[in-house]
Amino acid sequence: MTTQESPDTVRRTVEAVWRIESARLVAHLYRLTHDVGHAEELAQDALVAALEHWPRTGVPPNPGGWLLTTARNRAVDAHRRRAVHDRALHTLHRQTPTTHDPIRDETDDRLDDPVRDDLLRLLFTACHPTLPVEARVALTLRCLAGLTTAQIARAFLIGEPTTAQRIVRAKRTLAALAVPFAAPTPAQLPERLDAVLAVIYLIFNEGYSATAGDDWMRPELCAEALRLARLVAALLPDQPEALGLLALLELQASRTAARTAPDGTPVLLADQDRTRWDRLLVRRGLAALADAERVARTGRPLGPYTLQAAIAACHARAPSVQDTDWTRIATLYGALADLTASPVVELNRAVALGMAHGPQAGLAAVEPLLTTRALAGYPDLHAVHGDLLDRAGRTAEARSAFARAAALTANSRRRALFADRARPPADT
Repeated sequence: MTTQESPDTVRRTVEAVWRIESARLVAHLYRLTHDVGHAEELAQDALVAALEHWPRTGVPPNPGGWLLTTARNRAVDAHRRRAVHDRALHTLHRQTPTTHDPIRDETDDRLDDPVRDDLLRLLFTACHPTLPVEARVALTLRCLAGLTTAQIARAFLIGEPTTAQRIVRAKRTLAALAVPFAAPTPAQLPERLDAVLAVIYLIFNEGYSATAGDDWMRPELCAEALRLARLVAALLPDQPEALGLLALLELQASRTAARTAPDGTPVLLADQDRTRWDRLLVRRGLAALADAERVARTGRPLGPYTLQAAIAACHARAPSVQDTDWTRIATLYGALADLTASPVVELNRAVALGMAHGPQAGLAAVEPLLTTRALAGYPDLHAVHGDLLDRAGRTAEARSAFARAAALTANSRRRALFADRARPPADT
C-alpha cells in the first residue's frame, strides 16, 4: 500500500487485519500477562496505534506481526514500570523461587505444555473449572473469535445484558483468583473438554451462518474453528465427542462453495449443486465420524456432536434432497432432542418430519414451538413455519411468517432471502 491511499481504504485494511489476527494477538498477550482483560487492552492499544500510524506510513508488509510487536512492546514497558516500582520495595532478585516473571518465563513455562497452540491453549485456560460453563464459553468466544456481545447473545438465545455480565464476571474471577496462563495437565484436559468443544462449535456456527452484518458467511471463523477442532481431536483421540465435533465441522464445511451463488446470494440446502461439495472434506468427515463411533464406549449413547455429525453424514451421502434418508434424520434429531432438550433441535426435527412425512407432520411439530419463549426472537422458527405453510398450500400465512422472519434477522443476506419469499407473486 502507498500513503496515497484514502483513509477509508486504510481503515478497511486495518479492520480486515484485525478480524484475522485479533484472536492470536490476544492469546499471545494473555500468555505474557496472565490477565485476559489486560491482554485485550493491549491488543486494542495496538489497533489504535495502527489506525494512527498506517495512514501516514502505509500498511507494513507483515501487519499481524506489526500489531503483535507493538502490543508486546507495550506489555514489556508496562512490566518494566511495575518492576521499577517493585524494586523500591523489594529487589526482584530476592523474590522467592515460586515468583515468576511472565515475560522472562514465556518460553520456559511451555516446555512441559501438552497444548502447543496459543489459541487452543487459551481455550483450555479460559475454560477453567472455577467458571460456570456459560461464562467460559462467552469469554472465549469474545476473546478468541472476536464475536460481539450481541452475536454471542444471539448464539445463546439470551439477552445482551446477561451476556455482557457473564463476560465481565468471568474476567474478574480469573483476575481475582490469579489463574495462571498454564495449560491443564493431560489428566485435566477431559474435564474442560465440554466447554472447549462448545466454543469451537459456536465459532463455526457464527462463521457458517453469520447472525448479523452483510455477509452470509464468515469463512475465516469457519476455518479457525475447523483448525481448532482438528487440534483438539489430535490431542484427545480417545474422546468420541472431540472426534464427533470434528466430523460435523468437516461435513458442514464441505458445502461452503455451494452455499452462495456467483453474485453472493445465499443458496439453501435444497437448491445446492452437490457436485460443488468438497469431496475431500466429506471423506474426512465420514472418517472422523467412524472414529467417533468406534471409540465410543459400548452401550453409551452417542453425544450431541456425534449425533449431529451422523445427521450431516445423511446429507453428505445422498445425491439429492429427494434421495436423503429423512426418516433417519428425524430419528437422529429425536435422539438429539432427548439428549439436549433444545428447542432449536426440535425445530430441526420438525423440518425433517416435514420432509419425511409431509408438511402437515412438520407443522404439527413446529406450531407448539411458536409459543416457546427461548425462540421468541429466532428468525429461523418463522422461516421454517413459512416453508411448511407454503408446502401445505397456505400461501398467505406463509408470506406472513416469512415477513416475520425477515423482520427478526440482523443479517442483510438472510433478510433479503426471507423478504423475497414474503412478497406476493407478481401479477401475470
